[in-house]
Amino acid sequence: MESIFHERQEGSLCAQHCLNNLLQGEYFSPVELSSIAQQLDEEERMRMAEGGVSSEEYRTFLQQPSVNMDDSGFFSIQVISNALKVWGLELILFNSPEYQRLGIDPINEKSFICNYKEHWFTVRKLGKQWFNLNSLLMGPELISDTYLALFLAQLQQEGYSIFVVKGDLPDCEADQLLQMIRVQQIQRPKLIGEEAAQSRDQRLPRSDVDQATEVNHPFDGTGMLDEDEENFQRALALSRQEIDMEDEEADLRRAIQLSMQGCRRSESDSLPQNVPQSPHTSQTDSLSSEELRRRRQAYFEKQLPQQVQTPNLHDKPAVSPGTVEAGPGGDMSEEDMLQAAMNMSLESVRNHLNKEEEK
Repeated sequence: MESIFHERQEGSLCAQHCLNNLLQGEYFSPVELSSIAQQLDEEERMRMAEGGVSSEEYRTFLQQPSVNMDDSGFFSIQVISNALKVWGLELILFNSPEYQRLGIDPINEKSFICNYKEHWFTVRKLGKQWFNLNSLLMGPELISDTYLALFLAQLQQEGYSIFVVKGDLPDCEADQLLQMIRVQQIQRPKLIGEEAAQSRDQRLPRSDVDQATEVNHPFDGTGMLDEDEENFQRALALSRQEIDMEDEEADLRRAIQLSMQGCRRSESDSLPQNVPQSPHTSQTDSLSSEELRRRRQAYFEKQLPQQVQTPNLHDKPAVSPGTVEAGPGGDMSEEDMLQAAMNMSLESVRNHLNKEEEK
């Protein structure tokens, strides 16, 4: 595509780029287009003066800025149309009733000029292929024949005004070359701003943290989490740990409650019926975690020696084979207390069943 003439955007001179990309050469300059715009302004002034130079409309017209150009380099459709008349070319609105009545397939045309919010660009056929010669692109963009109608329809939907260029365009080297060969485009050209942003990012020095991250986690397109995803995973892991701790704490509390209830049932069965039992409600639920730990440890230290010394009715040891005794210092770990509570609970159930069988 090196033979295709393509001017890139400079300032707001998109009308100049549009015309030169259409004609495939440096045919117009800002000075020449400004001259055409001034000529149009003078013609409009003369028409307004016909109504009287002292009229309010004429004085208002003189105070208004030009509608054909401005200081940024913008030029109106009238300027573009008059510039093309020099080459015997005419512009027809693509979606006008006049053109629609012709029923011409867009693929059979030669070129289009598109406008949206003061930006102009050309879509032209070179040889047997269509190209988007937008000056905002880094280079020409190949458009297939099947995609051309869809491309124009999309532009219209986005608010573009599309003009069909009628007439014979001047000969150019790209058109003659592409009449003999067809080109292929592997990658779509980038926008000028997009290319500049990537170049700026490549020039910026990377921090030590970024370099270390790249070494430890080389980018392979997968498995690379952004900061939000990493925070989410970290929070999820913490929540799972808290849930596991709460589940262990709940299991331990249930085991303690079962063992204490079993012991209370055994004591109540051994007491005479006329002896009033001491009121004892389930206060464990309302106790704090720290207070519950202190009470259950004191309870274990009190109950374990008794169970070791007191045999049951079947001459079996009170402490079952998995029971863990307290250490020399009297302190027990959470796992030891849980195991002891479970053993005590099972032993209380066995005693209760034995008494039921004896009755």
